[in-house]
Amino acid sequence: MKTAKLMRSTFYVAVLALLAAFGLVRCEKLENYSINAPSDLQNRIDSIATEKAKQSTGDTIYVDIATPIIGAEDNSAAWWSAFSDYFTIPSNKRLHLEFVNHSSGINNWNNWNLAVTNEVADRDASGYKEYFVLRSDAYGWGGKMADEGYAWDAAMISHNYPDTDGNGDIWNDFRITMQGAKVTLEIDHSATGNVFVTAMAIGTNGTELEMTYQQPVSAAKDIVAFLVCDGSYFEMKEAYLTPSKITVVEDVAPVSITVAGTPEFVEFGDEDFWGDAMAMVTYADGSSEQVGAGEISFTVIPDMSTLGKKTVIVSYSKTKQGAYGPAVSTFYTLEVTNPVVSLEITTMPNITQYYFFGSDPILFNTKGLVVTATYSDGTTGVVANSTLEFGEIPAVEGSQGAVVSYAGATSTVTTTCPVTLVKGIAQVGYNDFSTPWWAEFSEDYAVASGESKTLTMYCYSNNLNNWHSPCTILRKADKTEYAVVRMDHFGWGTGYGTATLTSDWNFDTFASSINGSKVVITVTNKGDNTADVLYNVTYVNGETHFQKYEGITVDSSDLNCVLVIEGAYVVIVE
Repeated sequence: MKTAKLMRSTFYVAVLALLAAFGLVRCEKLENYSINAPSDLQNRIDSIATEKAKQSTGDTIYVDIATPIIGAEDNSAAWWSAFSDYFTIPSNKRLHLEFVNHSSGINNWNNWNLAVTNEVADRDASGYKEYFVLRSDAYGWGGKMADEGYAWDAAMISHNYPDTDGNGDIWNDFRITMQGAKVTLEIDHSATGNVFVTAMAIGTNGTELEMTYQQPVSAAKDIVAFLVCDGSYFEMKEAYLTPSKITVVEDVAPVSITVAGTPEFVEFGDEDFWGDAMAMVTYADGSSEQVGAGEISFTVIPDMSTLGKKTVIVSYSKTKQGAYGPAVSTFYTLEVTNPVVSLEITTMPNITQYYFFGSDPILFNTKGLVVTATYSDGTTGVVANSTLEFGEIPAVEGSQGAVVSYAGATSTVTTTCPVTLVKGIAQVGYNDFSTPWWAEFSEDYAVASGESKTLTMYCYSNNLNNWHSPCTILRKADKTEYAVVRMDHFGWGTGYGTATLTSDWNFDTFASSINGSKVVITVTNKGDNTADVLYNVTYVNGETHFQKYEGITVDSSDLNCVLVIEGAYVVIVE
């Protein structure tokens, strides 16, 4: 550091001596001279002055921006492939980001996207979880922090996006405004256990946009924010931390409580009437959060020493910020029964034939399964699947059995559900549905000009999201991408902008119907530097749907197709 200061001092002395030699430090008549000085001297001086100013702003802490340009400058960055630096926001601090947004202008979401995560500032590290992802077009979704009570709440988004051309569509105006817009993001981590996001954009056309969002987060632990490209790129300008603006948040009382996963019956001798149930509290401001068994009260406790129907009343009496107040209540019922002595499969599950590849065991899907219990007194009754335990299916071709168990108060009883396994020719993704995005790919299949390539497969999914289904990548042999097209009417890439999309999905049932579906994907190289992709899908219940992309721009002399998947796996059978 001392050496650097000495060098800077020597540099300035040399410059002043040079200026004095030419008489430029005197207030006399000046003549034109040519001096051999760095062309960016003024920029360096301005930069030093700016840094000195930044260092003297008291509570403001400037953050170094290691990567000033985020994403490819031709807007070709695919979703979740290009990211800004990580910005850590301690409790009671507010992060201020300034950048210029550049967009392909094709879709609303081809702009900035903000991810807010837990304190683990590494997407690939163990323990990393997202609170939420917020898009610039007033849309978003929650992450894996929801299971800790920090749930995404779409009702908390608000915006002022105008219809500037008066055609009744705000989004064509939005896409125009966002191209080259100067964006300011403020992510305020309040010590009250909330994060408040304010996004402001000024377009080159002068249009001003503002969006806000808020959500509960940890009050004590750091949160982390970063930007994500999607057919966009950003010029980062400034990042700094200041004290939180939010010192007081108006507290709100709970207005209702609901419970889910409560046991339908409990064996005589078992005192646990709650099990793995969950309670969800809704507050007066419309927000909701999950509360644990230790935070609720049971104002009516059932008598577990006698058989028959019982009623349990559940109450919760804390405000959003944890103060005690008037309670909200709900109830559920259960039955105390005699011990279970045997189980019987009375209705087979929807999936009875599984396709597999490899040696990993297969997760048994219980949808449609009905199991009947026989009790010690000879009576029978249907057992809820939520009270049963299910074993994995061994990856062996032919007839197999999935073990079904009930762990009672005095003993565990089991039965097996017969299934059939058929071996495929290849697989993409992990059997436990843990496949992350852009990690598992099929082989490359070349598609010659004027030809088609058809792949038939069975898809097994966790059914959580529409995109937990197969995606098709169109690319060159050297892996330069033309487009990525999903099964659910969505895609991106340099060649995607010319595509025409058609489908007949019912998106209310799309995600819940993926598991076990037969999927036939046909990629057609039209020979005119365009390609089509067709998905023909048959659900387990026999219902059929299609998704088609026509006219994707490619190089017909160099076209390959590849499968990629997330939260699911496919077994290719032909």
